[in-house]
Amino acid sequence: MSKKTKWLKVSAAILGLTCLLPVAKADELFQDAGSWLQVVGEGSLKAVDPSLEKGRIWVEGQSRFDDNWNHWYQGMVRTAIGYSLSDRATIWAGYTWLPTQNIGKNYVAQQDVWPAFRYVLPTDVGTFTFRTMVETNFIPGNGSDVRVRPRQMIRFLHPLEFEPRLSLIAWDEFFVRLNSTPKGGQSGFDQNRAFAGLGWTFNKNFRTEAGYMNQYLDDATHTNNTMRHLVMGSLFVNF
Repeated sequence: MSKKTKWLKVSAAILGLTCLLPVAKADELFQDAGSWLQVVGEGSLKAVDPSLEKGRIWVEGQSRFDDNWNHWYQGMVRTAIGYSLSDRATIWAGYTWLPTQNIGKNYVAQQDVWPAFRYVLPTDVGTFTFRTMVETNFIPGNGSDVRVRPRQMIRFLHPLEFEPRLSLIAWDEFFVRLNSTPKGGQSGFDQNRAFAGLGWTFNKNFRTEAGYMNQYLDDATHTNNTMRHLVMGSLFVNF
């Protein structure tokens, strides 16, 4: 494959992901800026017992800031146990804790349980990763009602030829509310997240990523929208 053809395919993959961004007029939106920081660890359970080689563990922590970086509004702790079906496919069962303190609102702590499926697809232009999660959201104030929210991520990573440790990265994740609940909002579109940035691989155990993330959110009644412009930094640890 020629370099020109390869770059055309890389550009098409990145453009295809950015085209998934919702389109809205600026005067219809509340816009804000902030940052998300995350550390993600994933590894095999063979360190516990060699017979558990196909078992996986996933631990993750995030800290999120809004109001033009002036306000911490949300944290996130996620943990999961997984099983490798093959070198490309993994199934997961996990739990998420989401403490939130929005400006002018009471503190709440949402809890989620979810199954997930991840598939990694190497190609000649880069690696695509597909991740499907189906969250059951336990939201304070919902009583006995729970919200069901599927989310689908498509991620693309392209190592640069002149420096393979440096990669172009783009991903998009789309969320939908399957049902209406008092505190979880009306069913339908929930939010979209789109990221573009660079990654640097230090070695097989450590990788970092940084870039711009656009988060577009619908409110509970689908009448008011928010767009956050976020600087996102990530550290990935493999063990």
